[in-house]
Amino acid sequence: QVQLVESGGGLVQAGGSLRLSCAASGRTFSRYAMAWFRQASGKEREFVGAITWSGGSTYYTDSVKGRFTISRDNAKNTVYLQMNSLKPEDTAVYYCAARSGGNYYSVDYEYHYWGQGTQVTVSS
Repeated sequence: QVQLVESGGGLVQAGGSLRLSCAASGRTFSRYAMAWFRQASGKEREFVGAITWSGGSTYYTDSVKGRFTISRDNAKNTVYLQMNSLKPEDTAVYYCAARSGGNYYSVDYEYHYWGQGTQVTVSS
């Protein structure tokens, strides 16, 4: 069982930056691929990016490539989402998710554990 807790959300002006953190419980965090999803009001949840268990590979949706970076610190059981050059369309609740096994996927049904989400609001 893995429990995930996100933090770091908030209100930021367009062009600004935020770093989200996702702290995981459990001793086997390093065996999980991790991902970030987001859900804007009135819209479906969408994939943002993912990272393999080792941190050796990352994958991003096109709309955030070059602006967002996912990293992880397995010693701290934490995964991060650094968000730069934020745009109003990035406004959403951001969720981290975990799946056992090393591979990552861009679909939410592949992930077994979810955090409660953290709100990110980007003002224009």
